[in-house]
Amino acid sequence: MNNNYNSDTICALATGGGISAIALLRISGDRSIEIVNKVFSKNLKKKESHTVHFGNIIIDNKIIDEVVITIFKKNQSFTGEETVEISCHGSKYIQNKILEILINNGIRLANPGEYTMRAFKNGKLDLSQAESIADLIESESEAAHKTAIQHLRGGFLKNLNY
Repeated sequence: MNNNYNSDTICALATGGGISAIALLRISGDRSIEIVNKVFSKNLKKKESHTVHFGNIIIDNKIIDEVVITIFKKNQSFTGEETVEISCHGSKYIQNKILEILINNGIRLANPGEYTMRAFKNGKLDLSQAESIADLIESESEAAHKTAIQHLRGGFLKNLNY
């Protein structure tokens, strides 16, 4: 895994890679807002954390898609980093085009598990919670889901601490 986990800005498709009504792309790192601002139709630089903005992704004066952007400021996101989420239409072309635009503007694709690793490294999750995310994603039964969600919410540590 890249050792520059906190020094670069990453992106990934947060939803399944197939065709869907909506897809979610997540960008995390110090330059998230700066870079997304270059291709979004409205200025995001002074927007508050946890705000949602409707507009267009534009490249070379062409609208790629109408999107909804959600802003999370540093220390107020899952990773603890500045984060932008782009909700776009779920065609494979649109998903790939927006990822391409982000990469061409200096963002790299995240490695598997990198968002969780950043959250752990930034003190947003303890090790048990970080491991529970993988368990939750892979859960195929109610029992596996219940155990994973309990650990994610700190249940394992609460039981140890009485």
